[in-house]
Amino acid sequence: MPARSLATGGGSNAIAGSSVAAMPTARSTPPDQPPVHFQHEGILSPGQIAAARLSRGGPVLGYFQPVEIKAPLGVSVALAEGAQFGPLQPAPVRVGLLIGPVYRLRVTNIPRHPGEEVYPTIEVIDRLYAPMGQEARFAIPIQLHQEDLELALEGKLVTRVIYVEDPQRALPVAAEAINGENWFEVGPGRDPLAVADQLGRPVAIVRLGGRVPLDPEHPEPEFMGPPAPYERLPARMRVLQPPPRKPAAAKEAGR
Repeated sequence: MPARSLATGGGSNAIAGSSVAAMPTARSTPPDQPPVHFQHEGILSPGQIAAARLSRGGPVLGYFQPVEIKAPLGVSVALAEGAQFGPLQPAPVRVGLLIGPVYRLRVTNIPRHPGEEVYPTIEVIDRLYAPMGQEARFAIPIQLHQEDLELALEGKLVTRVIYVEDPQRALPVAAEAINGENWFEVGPGRDPLAVADQLGRPVAIVRLGGRVPLDPEHPEPEFMGPPAPYERLPARMRVLQPPPRKPAAAKEAGR
């Protein structure tokens, strides 16, 4: 089943959906926990929604949720490491992020915008429940679309909420058919987090636009926020198709 997303008019808010929980062997929630509906607005300050999730308990404290950050071809991404940004890496980038902290990113080499950069944040507000030993296979997809990056460069704010689809309501379309994610806009004035909660279970919030550091090489602490650890994950392994079989050699005449 594919991922889904919505965005409000003007490109200011977006909701992205993940079909990870709809995959055959993944669970959307632990079997002993009922679905939880958010009683918060998406306009809350970064970190508040994830903090509320931690207060409810469950197997989320200290868990590094695998995340895959995707972007247009050529884009490079760096995560905050203490008071500075770490090394730039070509997208896609796979990392494990804690539920709770707000992670600052540096996004550069944006197509058609040489020398310009965007500094989004990722707030993981819940986790996925993949089969033991396969956690990295079921990463939350964070798609930085070209349109979102350009809106952020124009000074506009973009909010993207990633959610796990409700398997009872999801369309039976393979995620691979739409490159893992699909998105559409919500109406003006609607809360993207509330809409995502109606469609499934929100797991992450991405915010683009707004603040930029005075000096990207030495960003101010207020811009970076509290330091948060993360885990580096290996790149996704690509399964190559076997080469076509050569036709069997013709038998010699007379045999």
